[in-house]
Amino acid sequence: MSDRVEIVHRNFLDRTAAGDLPAGADPAPGLSPEDARTLFRAQLTARALDRESRAMQARGEGFYTIGSSGHEGMAAVAWALRPDDIAFLHYRDAAFQLARAAQLGEDGTRDMLASFACLAEDPISGGRHKVLGSRKLMIPPQTSTIASHLPKAVGAAYSLGLARRHPPEHRALAGDGIVVCSFGDASVNHASAQAALNTAGWAAVQNAPLPLMFVCEDNGIGISTRSPRGWVAATLQSRPGLDYVAADGLDLYAAHAAARDLAARVRRTRKPAILHLRTVRLYGHAGADVATAYLPRATVEAEEAQDPLLHSVRLLDKAGALPVAEARAAYLAREAEVQALAAEIGPRPRLADAAGVMETIIPPKRACARRNGPDAARREAAFGSDLRAMDTPQVMSRLINWTLTDAMLTHPEVIVMGEDVGTKGGVYGVTRGLQGRFGRDRVMDTLLDETSILGLAIGLAHNGFVPVPEIQFLAYLHNAEDQLRGEAATLPFFSKGQFTNPMVLRIAGLGYQKGFGGHFHNDNSLAVLRDLPGVILACPSRGRDAVGVLREALRLAREENRVVVMLEPIALYAERDLTPGDGAWMETYPGPDHRIAVGEIGQTGQGTDLAIVSYGNGHRLSQQAARVLEAGGTGVRVIDLRWLAPLPLDALGAAVAGCGAVLFVDECRRSGNVSEGLMTWAAEAGLRRIAREVAEDSFIATGPAYAATMPSADSIVAAARRLLG
Repeated sequence: MSDRVEIVHRNFLDRTAAGDLPAGADPAPGLSPEDARTLFRAQLTARALDRESRAMQARGEGFYTIGSSGHEGMAAVAWALRPDDIAFLHYRDAAFQLARAAQLGEDGTRDMLASFACLAEDPISGGRHKVLGSRKLMIPPQTSTIASHLPKAVGAAYSLGLARRHPPEHRALAGDGIVVCSFGDASVNHASAQAALNTAGWAAVQNAPLPLMFVCEDNGIGISTRSPRGWVAATLQSRPGLDYVAADGLDLYAAHAAARDLAARVRRTRKPAILHLRTVRLYGHAGADVATAYLPRATVEAEEAQDPLLHSVRLLDKAGALPVAEARAAYLAREAEVQALAAEIGPRPRLADAAGVMETIIPPKRACARRNGPDAARREAAFGSDLRAMDTPQVMSRLINWTLTDAMLTHPEVIVMGEDVGTKGGVYGVTRGLQGRFGRDRVMDTLLDETSILGLAIGLAHNGFVPVPEIQFLAYLHNAEDQLRGEAATLPFFSKGQFTNPMVLRIAGLGYQKGFGGHFHNDNSLAVLRDLPGVILACPSRGRDAVGVLREALRLAREENRVVVMLEPIALYAERDLTPGDGAWMETYPGPDHRIAVGEIGQTGQGTDLAIVSYGNGHRLSQQAARVLEAGGTGVRVIDLRWLAPLPLDALGAAVAGCGAVLFVDECRRSGNVSEGLMTWAAEAGLRRIAREVAEDSFIATGPAYAATMPSADSIVAAARRLLG
């Protein structure tokens, strides 16, 4: 246990014994003596847990430690809210969780110790991480990605009003609830926080209901970097559309009064607000951190002198709720109780193997009402003249549009959102007409910020919606990929599936657009999407396949809580032909029973000399190449993967069985993309004659060289002939 931890402990005991308590204001009205004692107990427990977590780590019974000491005032914020107000918490908010448990007549100490010890019985993560969180307390677990939870808090707040107008089947949040989201002062500078604060204000000035209370816990430092004096207040006060209130988080009574009044205002007005709460940070940043290594000792000691527990002792004594001597005795008693409980749970089982760790990557399924689709009259009203066009071949973009229309007619919880998806109908017209059919509530034009789009989707999913966000171009996803990696993909993993955020993320991407956009509108790298455990990635190459894949993706999200990404090849949206003028790449709209299950591949031909395996644009090029090869006497079968994560290896193995050689065609870059996984699989499966034709490790150019770095039908033919000898 570090010296500063012991110094803070001895300071509390010595100063309470001597009656040497820090000066401060008298207790603000609003807390009964019983309530004040309950909150003080939550504060004492949080402090004892901090100390014991370090002792557990020293004994080899605990692991990662990051404490709440100095932030115990958050117990008062919890008390000002309802236990069903969903709370996205800062990692220093143990006191908040303990106080919320007390609202339900529970203790919560054992649960938090189980998390510290990474016990398999930890009720939130099952021993996978030291996190705050509880399904019963409506506190989703948080990753350590700084500020990544703020965008989804905005989405969850927006969902409350949306659910009143369009109640989803799996609605989880009370209609008159609010959302609370806490974060540290250093997080204000993070791009995710800036995006969330900006989006909240953007919505508020347009009178969109957004009952969200941000809480900035300002201890003045981020690890070792001090926040400039006045910077955080100036930043938060200047936000259009956001009310701002400052309070002293060292003062239990003042913090409660400010949080109570602000929460009531947010609940009444349905407008967002910020509570700027003064705190101190005791013990340094985390377990191994020693603050005196980078801060003057006088600065550290000055903050230790403002220990919020000492302020609480003074305030409770002044209010007649608890004499100083009894507060001191309660501190010692609570520490002994926590130590005894930690000793009791220490030997209990922990996760021991990969299967146990990975058990929660895939979330549990949920029971859904059976729906048979819209009746003929509703389809006629929605589709109009498009109904008569469904029997004639159409391009992919139009078939995707019709698929979304049928899904939205059938499932009112399906919500489409993104840049320009409404009034404009999308950059490529894929969502054209949807807003006219379903209104602005269900087809939302968002602000131009990919982080906020994905945060909105995650937050809506927390309240039972099935979001269908759109990212305009694959290259734009990189602005916001942490919302998938740090939030959406990890939520069921760290909550044992108790919290989920299903969605179908549509992304327009890949290359081969003639003369448009260059790299930023033609990105051909999927690495960022393929290494996310639990996330499903699909890429259709034809219109009929796009319908089947999208229907399956929506079913997976709605019924199985999955996060599915559908990558749509831009160059194929309007493609009509396999060869010039033949119209062979257009297809009719399939009936409602047409779906393509995960792992189901497509195959053309039965040749045994060569199997060409590809996806997206590569599949169309491979079909062109196959015609040339077959004309020369080579027996070819062409396989369309359709599903890129997880790769459909069982189906692929069956499809290439009996072929003399296998050629993988990957329009994405040589490094880090699909072909690497396929070549590895083929080698491990014992396939001897294998090769790949792939894109160069290059960005994509604009103009005549738009396809120069990627496979072509000619290069596929040449690669096949080299492989076959």
